[in-house]
Amino acid sequence: MKLEIFTDGACSGNPGPAGIGVVIKKDGAVIREVSKPIGNATNNIAEYTALIYALQEALVLKADDVLVKADSELMCKQVAGKYAVKHANIIPLFEQVKRLSTGFKRFRLEHVRREGNKEADRLSRQGIKAGQDGRPGAAGIGEESPSSKGQCIP
Repeated sequence: MKLEIFTDGACSGNPGPAGIGVVIKKDGAVIREVSKPIGNATNNIAEYTALIYALQEALVLKADDVLVKADSELMCKQVAGKYAVKHANIIPLFEQVKRLSTGFKRFRLEHVRREGNKEADRLSRQGIKAGQDGRPGAAGIGEESPSSKGQCIP
C-alpha cells in the first residue's frame, strides 16, 4: 500500500506546550488525521514526534511505500544525512525514525514549504490547544487511531 503523509510539530514558546499533526492519504483521499498534545517540548522535538507517530501509523496500516512531507527543513536534512544530529534530546528520536523507516520497502521524506502543509499545521496547533485545555486531542477520521489502541510499534 502506498501512502502520502503530511506531518507537523508545533509549540507555543520554544520550549513550551507542544502538539503534533498528521494527515495520512491513500490515493489522494484522507484516511486518517491526528491531532495530539505532547506536553512541553521544543519545536524540533515536536517535528520528530509527529514523524515518529506518522511512521508508526503507516506500519500499523501495513504500508510498504511511504512518502512523508514535512515543513521542517532541519529534520528532513538530518534524516537524509545532509546535516548531523548534534542535540542530545534529538538523537534518540532520529534513531527511532531511522529504525521505523526500515519497515517500508520504500521510504522518502520530502521538505515542503509551510503553505504546502496547511492541514498538518492546523492539526498540530489544535494539539497545542487541546493540551492547554486539558484534553487528550483527537485522532482518526470516524474511528480511533490503531496506535491509540495499543498497536504502536516500539
